Amino acid sequence: MTERHSGSDSGTGLEGATVLVTGGAGLVGSRIVGRLRELGARPLALCTMDAYPPTVYRKLFGVGAGHVVTGDVRDTVLVNRLMREADFVVHAAALADVAACTRLPQDAIDHNVSGTQAVLSAAAASRRLKRLVFVSSASVYGNGNPDDWAGPRDEHRSTRELLACVYGQMPPRFGEERPLRPLSVYANTKAFGEIQTELVLRPAGTSYSVVRYFSVYGQPQVIKPGSHSWVVAWFAARAAAGLPLHLNGGGHQVRDFVHVDDIAEGTLRALTAPASDRVTVNIGTGRPTTIRRVADLVAGHFPGTRIMETPMPPGDPLGGCAGTALMQRALGWQPRIGVEDGIARYVRWLKSTPAALPGWLRQEAEAAGRRPR
Repeated sequence: MTERHSGSDSGTGLEGATVLVTGGAGLVGSRIVGRLRELGARPLALCTMDAYPPTVYRKLFGVGAGHVVTGDVRDTVLVNRLMREADFVVHAAALADVAACTRLPQDAIDHNVSGTQAVLSAAAASRRLKRLVFVSSASVYGNGNPDDWAGPRDEHRSTRELLACVYGQMPPRFGEERPLRPLSVYANTKAFGEIQTELVLRPAGTSYSVVRYFSVYGQPQVIKPGSHSWVVAWFAARAAAGLPLHLNGGGHQVRDFVHVDDIAEGTLRALTAPASDRVTVNIGTGRPTTIRRVADLVAGHFPGTRIMETPMPPGDPLGGCAGTALMQRALGWQPRIGVEDGIARYVRWLKSTPAALPGWLRQEAEAAGRRPR
């Protein structure tokens, strides 16, 4: 059962509206779709349904037959048909795994660039659409301004030393006015989507908003082999399997962790708030948390968990946290779930949901002589 925060009042103007949610069966999309139903809207969830095994969609994300239109945002005929029914659009469909985008850049371009263009073209042609929200990512900020570096760059420096050089003692706070400096293929496709949203929709007179998600986590997020994204889920799953937690680069990178319930809430506010028209807004807490701190919080729920340092993967930014002043002004809101509470919720869900621990991870644990806890 998903734990929701109370007292939300998003969705003004959505009752009775038809909302197309691309990527509507994924972690974020399915949460937005569920929230839309609670608000009395009619969600149209479009998803390829191939990012996870069918049992994940059905048993963990709660997506069943008849709840989603199975299809691809690159299918222009399908997208145009659905767009004609839509009063609002949340474009969340993407190849969102940083590691997968790095390994398969053409796939990233096909899904995140060509797919986004298909959605934007259909939106610009619509006479019914009230607003489109393009889902972007804080990864577009990269490491901020390279002029902040103190001293010569040295590939042999530790991550801790690099953080000290770039940030001093305080991680950066990324405001929406910062220039885009993507460090990965995934981030680059999101930067494209942001700019293209304005280039296509502004001349058409179509209302739009861009939301930059910081580090999304929360149940029922599940891990994928070969990925280094979704660190809360990764650490919790490995700890539950009795395996050590891997701190890439020593775990000194900084993230702003935002619970998926807050992500859904902020997105729906961007969909309807008058002040978010043609505005790019962060969705973050404004609170920096190191990856090492996440490992310690997770390990606290699984006594005896070992923590070990591993190399930094390519395209992994040192990070920072969200500037939230514009978010609070434009959306009249701020996230409510702190990282300690959010991790505790995830661990409770994981312990009560055996199916969330993938078989391949169980096999790895058995090969290492470990037993899931």
